[in-house]
Amino acid sequence: MAQAWSTPVTDPVIDWLLASDPAIRWQVMRDLLDAPESLWKAERAKVDTEGWGARLLSHQDDDGQWAAGAFIPAGFDAHEWTEHGQPWTATCFSLSQLREFGLDPSSDRARRTVDLIGANSRWDEGGQPYWQGEVEECINGRTVADGAYFGVDVSRIVDRLVGEAQADGGWNCERANGSLRSSFATTINVLEGLLAFERATGGTPQSKVARRAGEDYLLKRHLFRRLSTGEAADKRFLCLCHPSRWRYDILRALDYFRAATLLCGAAPDPRLSEAIGHLRSRRLENGAWPLDWRPAGRVWFDVDDGVDAPSRWVTLKAMRVLKWWDAHLP
Repeated sequence: MAQAWSTPVTDPVIDWLLASDPAIRWQVMRDLLDAPESLWKAERAKVDTEGWGARLLSHQDDDGQWAAGAFIPAGFDAHEWTEHGQPWTATCFSLSQLREFGLDPSSDRARRTVDLIGANSRWDEGGQPYWQGEVEECINGRTVADGAYFGVDVSRIVDRLVGEAQADGGWNCERANGSLRSSFATTINVLEGLLAFERATGGTPQSKVARRAGEDYLLKRHLFRRLSTGEAADKRFLCLCHPSRWRYDILRALDYFRAATLLCGAAPDPRLSEAIGHLRSRRLENGAWPLDWRPAGRVWFDVDDGVDAPSRWVTLKAMRVLKWWDAHLP
């Protein structure tokens, strides 16, 4: 018999989130409402067959890929990138979106997808098998995150990323072109991958050290400031973005630090407080948070109501970050 449970709070924003897609609902139940595991897992199981998850899976090719490409859709014309933005329909971005939706990695559909991609997908850059990784740290960070989530052995890619860390503690996908300084975007992509690897396997001593150094890179900069001048490194870092794709913003970083401290049992670092204050300031009068921007480019479908409108995805992440932060206030 199913366990009886009802929403323990009356909150119009929570009701609005629960009236959405299963991909949102199960995370609201787990992260905001502390629902019993059996109930949120039952809701998560619907991602396979209902809503956005099922819709994205319906676009999957017979060989397990999306858009017949690992990073770039088949037949892609570079003119499109210039005119309309980077396309987001190929395999790597579709997998990352399924991970965000919460497709159950133990489901038959997930296991079949992982196997087919391993057998059939090759990276555009050099023809490497998909689960062996590419060459850019940004791409490899997301591949580690996806692979670790879906139960793939990505330890070889992790070892490579550990060896590619910059002297300042972070990562930069322009390292191969001579860059000696890290970037916020590459660093958050790698950190998310290393955290997913640690959650799935326990990590290695080397991967744990590298992850802590990458965290320190962001924390020294209060998640958005230049270390040299104290100015915002990029004003867009303070804008709330979804889907993140490879992009960086403070909410993505805060959500990472929430997940990292929960895994390790640590308290939030006080250097996050400035970014937390900015996040609080962006809350709308109705209690939700807006979508400030989303990367342009080809998508299978949109999962938000548009720029400047209240966003369920941004609101979910903001609320769980603040719940975590406020739970540790003295």
